[in-house]
Amino acid sequence: MFSKVISSVGTICFAFLFFIDHTKAEITHTVNENDTLWTIAMNHGVSVLDIKKENNKSTNAVTVGEQLTIPEGITPEEEELLARLVSAEAKGEPYAGKVAVATVVLNRVNSPEFPNSIKEVIYEVSPTGNPSFTPVQNGTINQPADKESKKAVKEALAFEGQGHGSLFFYNPEKATNHWIATRETTTIIGNHIFAR
Repeated sequence: MFSKVISSVGTICFAFLFFIDHTKAEITHTVNENDTLWTIAMNHGVSVLDIKKENNKSTNAVTVGEQLTIPEGITPEEEELLARLVSAEAKGEPYAGKVAVATVVLNRVNSPEFPNSIKEVIYEVSPTGNPSFTPVQNGTINQPADKESKKAVKEALAFEGQGHGSLFFYNPEKATNHWIATRETTTIIGNHIFAR
């Protein structure tokens, strides 16, 4: 009798957890008149490539009324943390530079050389014992993100997987670690050199 109760409870718990996980990933978007894959990705904080993959699309074309399954994106907390980093790290830089800073973090999450989450990447400590990002070290990451940095994060999420694969950025006027200058430059935006 006791084993039947335990078995039944286990089955109910498994079904409940499966239902929660299943419903969490199921977000459907109905394409409106002015929608593009890019605007849909920006609004949902996910990549265009992930939307295409989730919906078996080979082109960027969408039609009004089309139902698209939106894959699960990052959490609001991760998005806010990333926006605060961008705001502190790229203050005074052009908008494209802010998008590129956010992209570096996302590229690191997807790289086997770095941790697997936005929070772990942002708070990672370098081999020298210092935080990898200056705003973590000086505390400016705790300041609220500006509106432009929040938008830059949304754009970086939509653009994810389509860039130059930058894993680093630095300001050559301020960099004290000369190793960074040995990395392959991918682009230069404002005062930052981006590299991989």
